[in-house]
Formats: sequence, structure tokens, C-alpha cells
Amino acid sequence: MVYARRTDLALEATELWKQSGNENLPDGVESEERKTEFCSITRVVIKNEQAGRSFGKRPGKYVTLSFEDSDLRSSDVFEGAARTLGNELRDVLQLEASDCVLVACLGNMSVTPDAVGPMAAEHVVATRHLIHSFPEYFSQLRPVCVITPGVLGSTGLESGEILLGAREKSGANRVLAIDALASRRLNRVCNTIQITDTGITPGSGVGNARAAIDECSMGVRVIALGVPTVVDAATLAADVIHDAGLSEPDAEALEPYAGGVIVTPRDIDARIRTISRLIGFGVDLALQDGMSVRDITDLLAN
Repeated sequence: MVYARRTDLALEATELWKQSGNENLPDGVESEERKTEFCSITRVVIKNEQAGRSFGKRPGKYVTLSFEDSDLRSSDVFEGAARTLGNELRDVLQLEASDCVLVACLGNMSVTPDAVGPMAAEHVVATRHLIHSFPEYFSQLRPVCVITPGVLGSTGLESGEILLGAREKSGANRVLAIDALASRRLNRVCNTIQITDTGITPGSGVGNARAAIDECSMGVRVIALGVPTVVDAATLAADVIHDAGLSEPDAEALEPYAGGVIVTPRDIDARIRTISRLIGFGVDLALQDGMSVRDITDLLAN
């Protein structure tokens, strides 16, 4: 039996489908790709439950931005990439002018591959309190709340429980959840961002899945923004063997390494810092009309 690769990316689910010998995607799945100056963008739409089961994904829209060849540390590339991310995120969020957004930055700051959410929070501009306290200066901004709920082992509370209370208290009309994911390819680690309207399961990227955060649990639409930070060791081994032109490994041989061992690059700390900053600025540009990267930098400095 062929080992089933593990991935949280809909883009990779389509690759695996085609790799298994299927020329066409299953009924109810659509995929399109286009390239921009800063990244390639792939849109996958899973229209029904049956199609979702074929891919192991929930029905919904998945937008993947791949920055493999971009130097995100360059100021010009960074600004263009942030604007591209902001435009794609705004399209999925579908906000009304007065909507309040709760940005939920999930993860564990003490575990580097799981720190993308908390580190992104440092670059998201919270505005709800400014609008309430100084409407004469900030009334043109969208109300945004930012929360880093931590992890169950530290707080004794599920992230979803904390977020539900924050969502109800703030009156937020949308929840935007940021978290780490798992990829099947090392070259996609911290070079890829997936946006989906299906919600998210915190901790799934690092093999510690908790209760889902979605429209059912939150009472409002939940948009998830995820970054692959790890690769499952068994999945990596299976792909290396396949890419070398060798026979597909037996699932039983790889099973001892599945889930319990994950692989991440040795410079993961630097990669997380770079992609988290991009996410934070992309979120700001998506939520605040007319704002520039310079405006965001000035607001974050104050």
C-alpha cells in the first residue's frame, strides 16, 4: 500500500491527485493558477462534501501564494508581496465598511515552527481602542482587535474558547485566524501562504490538533491564513524516494515515522521572522483601505 502523504495545502492535494495517475481533477473541484511579479497564485475551489473527501479537505475556497523565487527581505519585493497578499486576503474576507475584525494569532511562541501566529501579531495594527478613545483622529479606520490566545498547556483553555469570548465581547463580524501548517515539500516551508474560508484547526501543522475554529464554533465567518513551517518526516521520505525514481515505499515501513517526527529547516527562526512580518503587513493592507506600508510602519512604532 502506498504511503498517504500528509499536507495541509489544497495546492499539494491537487498535485497528489494528479501524481496518483488522474489526468483531471474530480467533479466539484476547480483549480487555476496565475503569476504576478512577486509570486504565483493558485486558487482551488472545492464545491461539495464528496469532492472534499477525495482531497481530504473541507469544501470552500483555497488561495495559495507561493514566493519561492522572491527575496522577501528586499524592501521593494516586500512591499509588492504584502500588497499582493492584502489584495487576495481582502477578496476572501468580503468585508463591509463597518465590519469589525478579530485577528487571532494562534500558536506557541516557545516553539519556533509554531510561532508564526504570535510573531505576526507584532505587525498587525489594533485599532478598535483608538477609534473608541479618539474618534476625531481614527474614525476612518476599520475596528481591528488582535489576540494571541496561547496554547492549552499554558492557559488551561482551548484557543476556541478564548476566541469565542473575545469575538462576542468585541462584536467582531469576522475572525481572521493565523496559524502554522504542514507541507509535503521543504521548498514550500515559509515560502507559501494559504488563505481559506473554511476555518482552521489550531496546532494541526505541528501535529497537535485542537478543536476547530470555524463559522460553526464562532458564529461568524472565519478566514484562515496559514503558513507551512514543517514537513512530516514520513511524507518527506516518501517524496524523496519517489523523486529519485525508486519504487513507492510501503506504508507499513514509513508508519513508525508518521506524525511523531517533523522536519524543519535549520534557519527556521529567520524564516519565521520574515514571513510573519509579511503576514502582518498583508493583513493590515487588507483591513485598512488606503493604508500604505509606511503608514503601517508609523502606526506600529507608536
